[in-house]
Amino acid sequence: MRHACALLLVTALLAGCGARASTDVPAATGDGDSSAGAAATDAVVDTVVALVDGDRFEAAEAAIAAALADDGTSAASRRALLFQRERMRRILIDFRLDEDDVRARLRQAIPDLRDDEFARWKTTNLLEHRVIDGRTLYFVRAVPNLFRLSPEAAARRADPKPFSQGPMESPNAHHAAITEAARESGDSNVLPRRVHVTQSITVDPDAVPAGETVRAWIPFPRAIPGQQEDIRLLESRPAQARVAPESTAQRTVYLERVSRAGEPTRFSIDYELILYAQRHTIDPDRVVPAPAAETLAPHLAERPPHIVFTPALRAFSRKVVGDETNPYRIAQKLFAAVDDIPWAGAREYSTITNISDYALHAGHADCGQQTLLLMTLLRLNGIPARWQSGMVYSDGDYWNLHDWGWMYLAPYGWVPMDVTTGRFEGATAADGSSLEWFYLGGLDAYRIAFNDDYGTGFVPAKQHFRSETVDSQRGEVEWDGGNLYFDQWDYDFEARVLPDTARTARGND
Repeated sequence: MRHACALLLVTALLAGCGARASTDVPAATGDGDSSAGAAATDAVVDTVVALVDGDRFEAAEAAIAAALADDGTSAASRRALLFQRERMRRILIDFRLDEDDVRARLRQAIPDLRDDEFARWKTTNLLEHRVIDGRTLYFVRAVPNLFRLSPEAAARRADPKPFSQGPMESPNAHHAAITEAARESGDSNVLPRRVHVTQSITVDPDAVPAGETVRAWIPFPRAIPGQQEDIRLLESRPAQARVAPESTAQRTVYLERVSRAGEPTRFSIDYELILYAQRHTIDPDRVVPAPAAETLAPHLAERPPHIVFTPALRAFSRKVVGDETNPYRIAQKLFAAVDDIPWAGAREYSTITNISDYALHAGHADCGQQTLLLMTLLRLNGIPARWQSGMVYSDGDYWNLHDWGWMYLAPYGWVPMDVTTGRFEGATAADGSSLEWFYLGGLDAYRIAFNDDYGTGFVPAKQHFRSETVDSQRGEVEWDGGNLYFDQWDYDFEARVLPDTARTARGND
């Protein structure tokens, strides 16, 4: 009876919400419940997800509390419900500015800000916000994102500084050198260099009580022939470290350290590896549909919650692809369409129910969101696609998290794609070679891949919720008392190309 009452409560709370829920946590499994009871707990979780997505947090919390008080709620559903409670907390970290905060920040850039401008940018959601339980709350990156999304707003800045970007986001000598080396050698993997990397995590003082063990997972690359090879962990601090097996799709180095009162808790690793650039020369007329192979099937399928062939996505695909049938030319059309979505700073991925759908509708997207959208569109059109992500760096001080992907083109096999770095329209090298589609079949050598899939587990596994449920680039931290979220620690990265790397790399072939 209590189980039925809990379901009636959440059904009543959902009335008027008008949303069909989906969830990114495992569905409830039987733990002694009847099949009807298991279905009921699944329905409760779906209801709560819809309430959170509908910005009805108070109703969601009431539904969570009722379900957790119900002895019939399965262990899997309890965990899913507790994550929805945590998801609300994370959303409120991302959306924590009120209108006075946003106006004040805007006036720092636009001293003569007008009310009609503010109202227009708010109404069109160029100033990203949510109305949560009747309160209008703005995204913490709403103001800088506005200047990227609105030419009108950008032109109104008193000091119109150019937006910062990575050195690979414009065609340059490195792209030309890769193209030339690939043409002259006949190889797709070129220009190897040995790189020394230092990565660290620093937990805030007293984030964990003194004397407790802090557990950290620092992202770490695995060997990928022709992309990154000869990976050598040189040192870790603390010295005792557990490196996940090469087979781990999201590979890490696991470390433990005891917290001290009033002191930060620091973890770091040093390693070296050889990185290659890539350039696959593709003749569209040679490309044929992917074969019906068992190994490719998972890369063609839907994968809820973030790869789903929704009606809106199908309609978008039909509009972009038209009557084109050549897989490479379809990929070009989809790549260009996703590249046209403006880049903007992103919400935490763990707070988004369906990332590809979000990227399609939000009016902006970051690299991982664009990549998941492109992967979904490619799969929908019969082109296998998969995920990769890690860190990009430069010869200077620039480094950043980055996500990209791979697609399968017969007869060429797997080739890389980086839709966020995007299309260099009309760009050519000094010798006249086109660089326009460099990132649809090519990669620079200024990136390290930590992940060959998204949303997979760690070795050893975390006990508590991940801070990042999709990607793994900053790392993860926890202790027996719970997960440490991103506001409780910081991370750092440094990559340095070693001298005479080409000869060193060739010598290790």
